[in-house]
Amino acid sequence: MFYYRVNIIGEHVDYCGYPVLPMAIEQTILLAMAPSDDNLVHLKNIDPKYKPFKCNINTFTIDLPGSTGPEWYKYFLCGVKGIIEFAKPTHPRGMMVVLSGNIPPASGLSSSSAVVSASVLGTAFIHNIPLDKQSLATISADCERFIGTQGGGMDQAIAYLAKQGCAQFIEWNPLRATSINLPNNAVFVIANSLTEANKAATSDFNQRVVECRLACRFLAKKMQINWRDMWRFSALQTAVNYSLEEMEGITNKYLTQLAYTRDELLNFFEIDADDFAENLLTPNTRDAQVFKLRQRALHVFQEAIRVNTFVEVAKQQSSEAVHLMKQLMRQSHESLKTLYECSHPNLDKLVQISDSLNVGARLTGAGWGGCIVALCDGMDQCVEYINYLKQSYYASLKQAEGRNLDEIVFATSPQRGAEIYLMDGTQTFIE
Repeated sequence: MFYYRVNIIGEHVDYCGYPVLPMAIEQTILLAMAPSDDNLVHLKNIDPKYKPFKCNINTFTIDLPGSTGPEWYKYFLCGVKGIIEFAKPTHPRGMMVVLSGNIPPASGLSSSSAVVSASVLGTAFIHNIPLDKQSLATISADCERFIGTQGGGMDQAIAYLAKQGCAQFIEWNPLRATSINLPNNAVFVIANSLTEANKAATSDFNQRVVECRLACRFLAKKMQINWRDMWRFSALQTAVNYSLEEMEGITNKYLTQLAYTRDELLNFFEIDADDFAENLLTPNTRDAQVFKLRQRALHVFQEAIRVNTFVEVAKQQSSEAVHLMKQLMRQSHESLKTLYECSHPNLDKLVQISDSLNVGARLTGAGWGGCIVALCDGMDQCVEYINYLKQSYYASLKQAEGRNLDEIVFATSPQRGAEIYLMDGTQTFIE
């Protein structure tokens, strides 16, 4: 059993090397697994709309997704491939797997990453390969890239490192999590816009990753640092020993254009088109001609500042804490909307409704659809807010017709965390 997550603040900064603040929620994914004797991986989803699949564990491949996104079983195969490549078992075993879960796909709550992470743990268990939580999270983050998504590892880290009753301040290099107690009156609401967004189905997500890497290298070259060694903003910041505010300053100083063409970047980096496509882009962004470096860099540095401020406010536990946290969440969404351009009209509408009731809200997850996370001041405001959302947003939405609205918009708080139960009756396999 794996718990899903919601990211409270810190969007699109993990793959740039900056901390995030997610928490686990009660919605789960369930796997029933057993070894098979035929060298085949037998996969079945409880939901009949997802067709069963089987393949040979020694010969399967994972093709990059097409325009409709990857088939559901490929996320599971990412985890299988990750363990096989990491542990190199002498005789990989076939498996019989049944999967279930209670969170909608493409909602920004890491359903796909939860499948990958659960697959990593289950495959390790079947092959008797015990691993610590940090190793499991790292392997899970790395092997999701088999599907083509250049994520940063937040989803996988919170899947393993969540703890009961608190959010987790997750840092990188090395991976570590610090428990953050949130104010007692802080109640979070997750509202699904019902606009599905599959980050592996388009180049939008990887385009942002590439633009951040290019911006990092652009700044490095401007500062006379070997730019080929730099692809994360956090590494560049460490190299120059600047504060986040100073990094924001050099972005304004050096990244002066709203967009850079491919030819302009080829001239700037003094490289040819093949080198640029092969070493600076991803397979699904190689046709891109225009890159917005300034906007992406400004969002990342400003969002990293907001995460740090949010954590400090939460630690102070003052009477103004929830009010200040709401403001930071609103600022985060505005930045994601205008600088990172990964929002959606339905997400913006939900945030606008939230603002009208003095609820701080922002998109959560990759964006382009999915969910918002909203912060309420106590249960009274939470109940009023949920009822208003049902009346003002969902009542007129065709996608909501006939659906249980309590599964679409619901209150949550830091929950039990990643309690992982295995089918042999043990509570945890993690050392």
